[in-house]
Amino acid sequence: MTTAFLGMPLPTAPRGVGMLRGDEPFPQAARRALGDAQLRRNLGKATGTIRARRAAVVGELGDDWERLREAGAAIKDDVLANLDRYLLQLEEQVSARSGTVHWARDANEANRIVLDLVRATGATEVVKVKSMATQEIGLNEALAEAGIAAWETDLAELIVQLGHDRPSHILVPAIHRNRAEIREIFLREMGAPGNGGGVPAPPDLSDDPRELAMAARRHLRDRFLRARVAISGANFAVAETGTLAVVESEGNGRMCLTLPDTLITVMGLEKIVPTWRDLEVFLQLLPRSSTGERMNPYTSLWTGVTDGDGPREFHLVLLDNGRTATLADPAGRAALRCIRCSACLNVCPVYERAGGHAYGSVYPGPIGAVLSPQLTGVADNPTLPYASTLCGACLEVCPVAIDIPSMLVHLRTKVVDAGRRGARPPKPEAMVMAAAGWAMAKPGRWRRALRAARLGRLLGRRRGVIRHAPPPLAAWTSARDLPLPPTEPFRDRWSRTRGHQQGSGS
Repeated sequence: MTTAFLGMPLPTAPRGVGMLRGDEPFPQAARRALGDAQLRRNLGKATGTIRARRAAVVGELGDDWERLREAGAAIKDDVLANLDRYLLQLEEQVSARSGTVHWARDANEANRIVLDLVRATGATEVVKVKSMATQEIGLNEALAEAGIAAWETDLAELIVQLGHDRPSHILVPAIHRNRAEIREIFLREMGAPGNGGGVPAPPDLSDDPRELAMAARRHLRDRFLRARVAISGANFAVAETGTLAVVESEGNGRMCLTLPDTLITVMGLEKIVPTWRDLEVFLQLLPRSSTGERMNPYTSLWTGVTDGDGPREFHLVLLDNGRTATLADPAGRAALRCIRCSACLNVCPVYERAGGHAYGSVYPGPIGAVLSPQLTGVADNPTLPYASTLCGACLEVCPVAIDIPSMLVHLRTKVVDAGRRGARPPKPEAMVMAAAGWAMAKPGRWRRALRAARLGRLLGRRRGVIRHAPPPLAAWTSARDLPLPPTEPFRDRWSRTRGHQQGSGS
């Protein structure tokens, strides 16, 4: 048995590898995405459909849904509080069933472990079942640099790969594409030498969903049959037996997990559940929250290696990559409860308009706005905690009750504190807040400031609102109107109408 070091130091995810950092800040990326009308239509239609399906199946459970949420949150909190014990228990059980457990501190170490395992088999290609952890660490790119091709087999991931694109949603990575765009990608890329050949799409392919799915099936079938190595993620791992679980809707996962000789699973440390009884809770929470189904069409479970059935070798790579640093923050660690259902994305007004690419991370939407900055450190993702209106819709739908709005405020505080420690020049916002604090410190100052604010009525006397304020408020009014200040401040009105009552002791 290997030794797991889960204490100090607590490094964050390394730079220059993986998909946790964007090339530009969220505001700039979101502004460009807002100019894409087709993207907004695609997102609006898809998220609206998923929201309606989720609401229907959750509504069937009545009050039991809230009890399931409470149970899911409690199980996850227990795992996080006792993670060292459960991880060692999982390693012991996997090893006892002829599996091999590898510990990866970060993305570079995980990629190196997987690359060495694939090389040992002599394989030059692998098939994959959707794994956000492998996208997080940039595994496909690491394998490609070593001359090993990684073929995505999930339909949406295949669309993203063939389109030389990036995923934009946790559950539906190609949500930003419509059927016509997918048809064009299949006709152009399937069978092309740069994509490893494969069966090309039929020339008369239409944008009918069934025809698109059949074209993908024909394209992938040969890859399934010839693959010697498969790489997967894991939705859950049961510590008491060493069993891993993958839930999916297409059957590609079942083929990846059973046909190849060698199976390599890359899994975040936090995906553990203590017992099979605990797994039962999440197999009810996840499908309802993600696809709006009562149960997943395919739930694949495997425990180590079984002679004559499935892979001959099984390797489990347990990935940290900033997770123990996240665990160390009492106000932020609940982000590790996440079961990657994407319910928060589907209700978020910011995500619906900006899309997933604007977040710059494989984890977009509200959960990405709190998880990515913690995995990388807030200095590397300082704008993501502000990618939210704090409306609270994400908390209402989260199946494990992650208080994302409160966590966003906490991370915003960390961003501000980091800026202060960096001794950067004060921003206009900081200058305004400092001036307001000075004025509010004395009742007389605040009274005079309120009276002086009446001069702002001159800026909007024609329209009834202030549409263009002078600096430093100019940026604020570039996206919204500012109400006119009242003709009489509240304090003055109170003194004029109620002041005599206070003077008489009533």
